[in-house]
Amino acid sequence: MPLTDTQVRNAKPDQRPPIRLKGARNGSDESSPEEKGDKRKRTRKESQPPKKYNTKSGEQPKSYKLYDSDNLYIEIFQNGSKIWRFRFKFPKENVISLGKYPKVSLVKAREERNKCLDLLARGIDPSLHRRLAKDARTGQAEDAFEVIAKEWLAKFIDPKSASHSKRVHARFTNDVFPWIGKRPIGEIAPKEMLAVISRIEQRGAIDTARRTLGSCSDVFRYAISTGRCQSDPCRDLRGSLKKPKQGHFAAVTDPADLAGILRAIDGYKGTFPVQCALKLAPLLFVRPYELRTAKWADIDLENAKWCMELSKQDEDREGRPDVDDHLIVPLSTQVVTILRTLHGFSGNSKYVFPGLRTKDRPMSENAVLAAMRRLGIPKEEMSGHGFRAAARTILREQLHIETEYIEHELGHQVIDPNGRAYNRASFLAERQLMMQYWADYLDKLKSGEEVPSPKPVPLTDIRMIRVAGYRN
Repeated sequence: MPLTDTQVRNAKPDQRPPIRLKGARNGSDESSPEEKGDKRKRTRKESQPPKKYNTKSGEQPKSYKLYDSDNLYIEIFQNGSKIWRFRFKFPKENVISLGKYPKVSLVKAREERNKCLDLLARGIDPSLHRRLAKDARTGQAEDAFEVIAKEWLAKFIDPKSASHSKRVHARFTNDVFPWIGKRPIGEIAPKEMLAVISRIEQRGAIDTARRTLGSCSDVFRYAISTGRCQSDPCRDLRGSLKKPKQGHFAAVTDPADLAGILRAIDGYKGTFPVQCALKLAPLLFVRPYELRTAKWADIDLENAKWCMELSKQDEDREGRPDVDDHLIVPLSTQVVTILRTLHGFSGNSKYVFPGLRTKDRPMSENAVLAAMRRLGIPKEEMSGHGFRAAARTILREQLHIETEYIEHELGHQVIDPNGRAYNRASFLAERQLMMQYWADYLDKLKSGEEVPSPKPVPLTDIRMIRVAGYRN
């Protein structure tokens, strides 16, 4: 039964609630007269309560609980203090404190419990919501933009990669919260949002401005879905921002220019892991993040394969059974030789390229880029990601390799004629041959040997392009 004010007020540390006997109602004793007679016949030793409580230490418990309805209860401690608490599950069981009695009365505790139940019904963690509201330090904390934005960040951004999460958090902390963080989210108008985004745009960060606007729009839509906002002011700002110039990662696509970079890499005198990373980047042409976070457990040197987890995936296809989140990367003999040598240096670490300060973290994302700059390779000429573009262009235009094999090796999602995206073993034999051919080709480029480009076979017969199985 629900608690009463009298029960809460009269609850004492040394007055634990009586144990209700089986068959009794509302604490009344409905034993038969015979049973009552048997009770009177009990010896004094049997009728006395046990001296020790049912705890491991045998000491008296520090507190006990009186339960109200809907998982609300008050905990009475030995020092006389009384704390209201609410138990909930989201997704794991948790408990939140609602305040100290008598400052928080029974009526007030039930109001706070109802607020928590309302948050749970809207898919919001009451504990997280309270912590973020406290951090916001505002009288209108519950519906402040900063509170709701941090909820959205914790739910949708923090589970992603650490680098991406750090960038998105920085945009809100530096460019959004100082201006509208304390404002109730339902009162923010399109004009205010335009002022916030324009400040970013005015310093020349066009792409950052557009990305920040998109993230803010996601926050407003999250607030709408949880019943704390009626509309998204960001949607009215479409067309109000400058369009960023379309650009690509800096990359050389001429074989002669690539040969010069390869020779410069061979002359690098920095740390051994960075030397190996520089040499492997053009041979594997994986994404820089995938290279620096490679793990020894995923590499099979005996069979010359690397089962790599893709760092970039199409979110629209996430979780689909026909889209794999891993890709087997065939390793050429040159790559295997480098990795075997590197294993003697970092084989006792989780990562192939451990960090300089600790082996529990991978190499810094700027290690390869900084090494390239020390080699005199300008950022306008080549980037770590640029080795992918160089391989994609030269393999297709100079070596005339089938595009489908190259796209699979790059980790791009390629739909085959049956509508199924690539899996980890697609065209493995063909890609193994291609990667060895590519490694041999790079060795010839470095040595200065002239590599003739294959010439296309002239089309002279209509049967070469006609669908097989048909006649004139």
